Amino acid sequence: MKFRTILLLSICFVFITNCSNVKTIKLPITFLDGYGPFESAMGGISPYSDNENDPWKKTHLNTSGIPKDWTDVKIGDINTDIYQSVYQNYYLGNITKERYKELQKTWNWEPDSMNLSKKPIKSKIAFAFGKDSVGELQMIVDANNNYNFSDDNIFKPTEISPQGNISKDSLVKSNAIKVSFEQFSNDKIIEVNAPLLIVHMKQYNLYMSNFAQYATTKLHGEEIAIYSNNFTDLSYNKLGIIQVSNLIEKGEKVGYQKVVAKNEYLEIENSIYKNLGVKKNENVLVLEKMDLPKNQLPSTQIGFKAFDFSGNDFITKTPISIDSLKGKYVLLDFWATWCGPCIQEIPNLNDLYKNIDKSKFEIISIVGDSSIEDLEKMIQKHSISWPQIISNDSNKIKETYGIGGYPTTFLLNPEGMIVAKNLRGMELEKKVTNLINE
Repeated sequence: MKFRTILLLSICFVFITNCSNVKTIKLPITFLDGYGPFESAMGGISPYSDNENDPWKKTHLNTSGIPKDWTDVKIGDINTDIYQSVYQNYYLGNITKERYKELQKTWNWEPDSMNLSKKPIKSKIAFAFGKDSVGELQMIVDANNNYNFSDDNIFKPTEISPQGNISKDSLVKSNAIKVSFEQFSNDKIIEVNAPLLIVHMKQYNLYMSNFAQYATTKLHGEEIAIYSNNFTDLSYNKLGIIQVSNLIEKGEKVGYQKVVAKNEYLEIENSIYKNLGVKKNENVLVLEKMDLPKNQLPSTQIGFKAFDFSGNDFITKTPISIDSLKGKYVLLDFWATWCGPCIQEIPNLNDLYKNIDKSKFEIISIVGDSSIEDLEKMIQKHSISWPQIISNDSNKIKETYGIGGYPTTFLLNPEGMIVAKNLRGMELEKKVTNLINE
């Protein structure tokens, strides 16, 4: 009897392990310089505040070695991993618990799942800029991360124009600085490096930067490329992946809408895999193989089922959900009352809503990051007649759909499947009219 019990337990253990291996796949990743197949964004960088009451003052890097003949000197830093930095500074007592919790909520961030280091780690790159002896703007970056600028090269940031169409790939090859920093990997603090690109937009006196590094891995022989947060940091907490063979030709840059975000799905060899993200501590991409077909998998991707939600119309208090809208084409319009492009689109939505067959089409606006008073004013000012739902801490509609900017729209078919994203103006009107008249 004892042997039989042990045998049954062993069989159960093997079964569970095999199931786990089939469902969840960890793919080792390799880091490469450049942007790969992705379009790259840039993030603004700013010097430290001179305000003595700045809540981040204790986190400022203590540097030396700035050229003695410089004037109007400003010092700051660029974070390779803002989550690691905040986590560490909280445990060092440099930021308050209240501020730490506020950032967790704002970023929808779960630090306990990220294997972050509580020990001091050099995850920030110091920089300084100022005017040299002849009044020319110059910059210096602490490339070797020793907090001393005296052994680093002085350079003049590349000037770019808001209207310019400069290839960032070309800029990286000629202007990137190879910087060193630390990451927490395999439960150890290790030194790594990556190309850092810094540019200056003179029209707005704005400095911007990104890290020209991406990662690759393979599944069933298919190459998968991965980027971190549009290249503005290297935390890989917010990431996108793309199956390289889906690109039309080598060297093609993939548009934002084709990138598979975290918790979205990738299709390889007639199988669907959920992107669970990168585990930085292990340097692996984690995918989960799905058993269900597209029409039963909720996602924000075209061809998949829209996430269900429930909320009340702001004016009538009528309950609204995806299920209650079945049988109609539906535009889910995520917007905010302070968003300029959103406000510009209201007249187009008004015209569409007035002239469309409402038995076949509905608009549902989801309002985020806006006050009740401002929404009331906007409804009255622009004569908005379609339902408005406020996304709040109770329904979390904005968080469910992973909205990172406004406006964001999803067009649903009568079965609740997403058929288009981010359509506006005449493009939206044409698409909706064609669908209804099919």
